[in-house]
Amino acid sequence: MSTAAPHSTGQDRLWSVDEHLEDVLTAIRPLEPIELHLLDAQGCVLVEDVTVPVSLPPFDNSSMDGYAVRVADVAGASEEFPAALEVVGDVAAGQAGRLHVGPGQAARIMTGAPLPPGAEAVVPVEWTDGGLGEGPVDGMRARSLAPEGATGYVRVHRPAEARAHVRAQGSDVRAGDRALEAGTVLGPPQIALLAAIGRGTVRVRPRPRVVVLSTGSELVQPGEELADGQIYDSNSFALTAAARDAGAIAYRVGAVADDADTLRSTVDDQLVRADLMVTTGGVSVGAYDVVKEALAHAGDEDEPGSGVEFRKLAMQPGKPQGFGTIGPDHIPLLALPGNPVSSYVSFELFVRPAIRTLMGLTDVHRPTTRATLSADRALTSPRGRRQFLRGSYADGTVRPVGGAGSHLVAALAHADALIVVPEDAESVEPGDEVEVVLLG
Repeated sequence: MSTAAPHSTGQDRLWSVDEHLEDVLTAIRPLEPIELHLLDAQGCVLVEDVTVPVSLPPFDNSSMDGYAVRVADVAGASEEFPAALEVVGDVAAGQAGRLHVGPGQAARIMTGAPLPPGAEAVVPVEWTDGGLGEGPVDGMRARSLAPEGATGYVRVHRPAEARAHVRAQGSDVRAGDRALEAGTVLGPPQIALLAAIGRGTVRVRPRPRVVVLSTGSELVQPGEELADGQIYDSNSFALTAAARDAGAIAYRVGAVADDADTLRSTVDDQLVRADLMVTTGGVSVGAYDVVKEALAHAGDEDEPGSGVEFRKLAMQPGKPQGFGTIGPDHIPLLALPGNPVSSYVSFELFVRPAIRTLMGLTDVHRPTTRATLSADRALTSPRGRRQFLRGSYADGTVRPVGGAGSHLVAALAHADALIVVPEDAESVEPGDEVEVVLLG
């Protein structure tokens, strides 16, 4: 596992957001490259440049259904005085043999079919009579005069310039060109290009496997009946979806009850399919905060250097956080708070960059911008804490969505940005310029 053990600088002090993020990203290394078939490589990051082995298209071909002709033979053609050309045969896409188009001749050609030797342009079928004409003389006599192999005559009503409706060899990419750069994320268009140049496999960093686990005896799966004191488990769904959105292969584990032994056992069982583990809940100072109880001393003599450190961060929401490695392969684990907004904000700030780092990307953070605050009143923030408020951003303006409570899931669902209030500010006035993290 390509993950370094996190450095510990004390659990009692207050960490800044930047310090915690740096500690996480310093400890995580990109996954080792592997060779994958194209469809298995979707969403992965290339680790090497890809060079074009064969030009696209590999030969001159028609961009229309029509007739391959010589330019001189259709010069001056019109509706009143069409050019009558002998049709020497058909050229279909994928056809191995080629006809030759000589003076006064044409070849019926399909879209994508190779331009036959002698032809200089393609006239669309709409510029012709569709091959229904009898040629320069009438009736059966025209057919009797046609040479062997000819299929009749076509009348062309418009002239064509050289190379009209012809896709030139190499007009897309040429042999030796760089098709894709190392660091490219492979989406459908990139996979199409790789297939078009004949690549069946490609060397990439695999998508990280992320296991998401929520804790809390009060949690019930959606679709089940709620008893007194119970709530539905939304965090594991939100974080699993967020991990997939970040590019990971994410696995959601059902909520684990507040029992340290059960949690340790569940985590151990999941390590086999994890490049990164994310827990939510149980990281504060309550009597039933089992994540701290179960994982704070997870390392032992058999797993030197592993273990999860729990910290307090100078941020709101999301003050309690945990980070470390676990298991013999030192799988990185981020322990997030349990309140829905705290959990999601923490994911965006810390887990998403970790996933993108595992993928081998260089730009791992959400984009940020400056925006004018549109609000009915000033936004307040505790001094010494970096606050992240939900917002809606458009055209250089951001407005708050919902209140500051870390339980407000409905407000989060209508936000597409985070409004950042820095540590040294206690309030932000309407009209002030603020930093905004764009989530969309």
